[in-house]
Amino acid sequence: MIERVLVAMDGSDLSERVPERALDGHPDAEITVLTVVGGASPMMGQAAGIALSDDGEDGVREAAAPVFERAREIAAEYDATVETAVETGRPARQIIDRAEEFDVVVLGTHSGSLADRLFVGNVAKTVFQRSPVPVTVVR
Repeated sequence: MIERVLVAMDGSDLSERVPERALDGHPDAEITVLTVVGGASPMMGQAAGIALSDDGEDGVREAAAPVFERAREIAAEYDATVETAVETGRPARQIIDRAEEFDVVVLGTHSGSLADRLFVGNVAKTVFQRSPVPVTVVR
């Protein structure tokens, strides 16, 4: 039985389908929404902005807030609640590192722009190949 689900969201339109799939498929499970901020991008924009902010931790929380707000809105539509977690760094690595605490990982097929995907790599593919637990990929 699946009791703990890790949902990876990045704020993209596609990632909004991810908590919906997790809540549909595992209505009785504890859902944790993870977002990873400050990772590599073609121009290091988000990472540089956070690093240069007065309080990096506040910058991380600020970057994650809209993702968590949307996740809570989606969960409310299912009369459910979600836990939230934020990490910094490379998304695939952070998701894989957290995965062993859960029974399954649910994430979208892709996110960001084409340049982001080419530069950073395909997060879903990496997580799917290296996760210590089953992975559900949402299209």
